[in-house]
Amino acid sequence: MGKFKTSIGGQAVIEGIAMRGPEKTCLAIRLPDGSIKTETTATKKNPYLHVPILRGIVALFLSLESGYRYLMQSTEISFPDMEEDAFDRWIKNHFGDSNKVVPAIAAVLAGFLSIALFVLLPTVITGILAKLLPFLIPVRTVIESLLKMSIFVVYIYFSSKLPDIRRVFQYHGAEHKTIFCYEDQKPLTVENVRTYGRFHPRCGTSFTVITLLISIFVFSFVPWTSTVLRVIYKLLCLPLIMGISYEFIRYAGAHDNFISRMFSAPGLWIQRLTVFEPDDGMIEVAIASLLEVVPEQPESGDAV
Repeated sequence: MGKFKTSIGGQAVIEGIAMRGPEKTCLAIRLPDGSIKTETTATKKNPYLHVPILRGIVALFLSLESGYRYLMQSTEISFPDMEEDAFDRWIKNHFGDSNKVVPAIAAVLAGFLSIALFVLLPTVITGILAKLLPFLIPVRTVIESLLKMSIFVVYIYFSSKLPDIRRVFQYHGAEHKTIFCYEDQKPLTVENVRTYGRFHPRCGTSFTVITLLISIFVFSFVPWTSTVLRVIYKLLCLPLIMGISYEFIRYAGAHDNFISRMFSAPGLWIQRLTVFEPDDGMIEVAIASLLEVVPEQPESGDAV
């Protein structure tokens, strides 16, 4: 059996991993008693995920929605005695099942937060600096780009210093290492998985980095007649940028050549802040999650 590229991907959550396969999605959580609980559901199909460029926009929103849903689900499983808060009660009273409504709201809010941090904030700060220091006007696009990348790196760096987030990032590493082992078609054992690298080209971190880099390139051609107009132009360009970035990440994940390695390199560097080495128990959880979603014919059933 030889190597192949899988479309299976996962997401690290509180004390576990949600692994998404072509047919099934499995959430595996390490319980306080040491056992592993798995919950498997059918993977939802979306016809727009087959449309180039458009599928990047759809995939991003779906990943934000499902990501928050699995994060909340893992928290409920890991901390069963945690009381329901007032917000959840209000959602249930007005909209019904909070497990359906809250993730959608969270996805929208996460999208707005990302736009505020990486689109609005760098442009506004640069615009203010250019007014205060007119000699910066010729290089304001460069300043804006540096601010955007700096905000992203600083945000990730300080997040990784939080103990709970660090454990999530360790599960992130377990997810990547397990997928590498599966793609190599080696038996999914802790010993085998441990030998693989923790940085994967199809990681969400890589997608974010590629999106930022492509946005920097595209926005360098956007006119800066005023700060407000520039922000509007950038917002109009965002869907196209996300779609292009998604195609880049798909290509990098499905091929191993000079071009794919070039696309992957920046994201792999940043993964040093978001993907940590897991312990054996975390690898066991990743294996349990992956085994639940593997199709009967891996080579043809889940290729990228």
